Amino acid sequence: MNKKKAIIIGLITFILLCTLGILVYFFWPAKFSLKKGNIILNYGEKYNEPGYIVTRFGKNYTKNAKIKNNINYKKIGTYKITYYAKINGITFKKNRVIKIIDNEKPKIILKGGTNFDVCPETEFKDEGFTVTDNYDKNLEKKVKIKKKDNKITYSVTDSSGNKTAVTRTIIYQDKTKPEIALNGGDNMTLYVGTTYKEQGAIAKDNCDGDISKNIKTAGSVNTAKAGKYEITYEVKDKSGNESILKRNINIINKTSLNDGKPGTIYLTFDDGPNNGTTNIILDILKEEGVKATFFVTCKGPDELIKREYDEGHTVALHTATHDYSIVYASDDSFYNDLKTVQDRVKRITGQTSMIIRFPGGASNTVSKRYSAGIMSRLTQSVLEKGYKYYDWNISSGDAGGTTTSSGVYNNVISQLKKERANMVLMHDIKPYTRDALRQIIKYGKESGYTFERITMDTPMITQRVNN
Repeated sequence: MNKKKAIIIGLITFILLCTLGILVYFFWPAKFSLKKGNIILNYGEKYNEPGYIVTRFGKNYTKNAKIKNNINYKKIGTYKITYYAKINGITFKKNRVIKIIDNEKPKIILKGGTNFDVCPETEFKDEGFTVTDNYDKNLEKKVKIKKKDNKITYSVTDSSGNKTAVTRTIIYQDKTKPEIALNGGDNMTLYVGTTYKEQGAIAKDNCDGDISKNIKTAGSVNTAKAGKYEITYEVKDKSGNESILKRNINIINKTSLNDGKPGTIYLTFDDGPNNGTTNIILDILKEEGVKATFFVTCKGPDELIKREYDEGHTVALHTATHDYSIVYASDDSFYNDLKTVQDRVKRITGQTSMIIRFPGGASNTVSKRYSAGIMSRLTQSVLEKGYKYYDWNISSGDAGGTTTSSGVYNNVISQLKKERANMVLMHDIKPYTRDALRQIIKYGKESGYTFERITMDTPMITQRVNN
């Protein structure tokens, strides 16, 4: 080989090597080191970048890199995270595969529970089910129902192949007792010499329906003799479940105005509550340590009735309207009015009051204008329904004729008697009654009287019925 030829070959070799070096420099790939590699996410889980490093020829170019994310979190599938790095005018890239999967089973909730009691000899009526899935919607139509003996299996598979199965067991049995409801009150008070009318009861069973004809009644009432009597009502359904309910009948001698607990003062207030008077009366009673009875209406603020109850006084029933033309229009009209005020008291206190005072008292004659004989009927029927009614043997006169605190005071103390119970009629809507109260209480204490509130055990103080 001559010298000239060798030079040419060497030059060509040099050029080739330079070209190769340039190609390597410009086209040699950057190295992307991805932490954790490809990633699988559960549906609902968010992707958190675990990190990466970009190097080329031993030099770190991580700061040059940018990331493009095309993940659709609302849809399962395979997605890519692309990393871009621009080095010396050349862009290099690397992909990370992200796979979103659903491995959560659907949920089937059986209405009525997994163990379902069914009345014997009846057909089971499926109450149905609900299906929820973290990914798929409206899977109800895909639920397969399989019945075998007394078991029903509900199964469903979602679009990712996750399967759920729930079994309901049908138990043909009746463990529920019948329900007995008494016609009339479960506590009755009657006077000696009156007639006890058995009002009976009704019984209903969850499986057998109306079984009132199966009720067995035991016990008797002797209305000729004062005492406490009991009527027992017993019923069984076809499955042998038994219920027992009792009615208590209290036969009492008719109380005169001078009977009752001697030396006791019952402070009773009608027609309230009323702001400006009832609240002050409650303050005085609290300061003096005296309990009283409030025969309320549907007027005035709820909070005063609540306070009466919370502070230990008796919240009793007077009338919703105090309109005689409404109250005494008929027996039904009276009870509708009474129930309205009774419902109000129960809503406020949570207690069903059965202590009442007739508007105008049991001896009123105004009721004759609207219904002849209504008071004779009502004074008997309220007792049959379990109520107790209270008139008074002392009137403060604050409902008419007395308009001063001294007049109220003198009216009350002048009628007090140690040998009887003293049922005092007052009205907590009257300012002069409010102003006389503390002195009345002071006189009673100094004179050796005791103060009590009316309860269902308090002997009734009643007046002569005039209609």
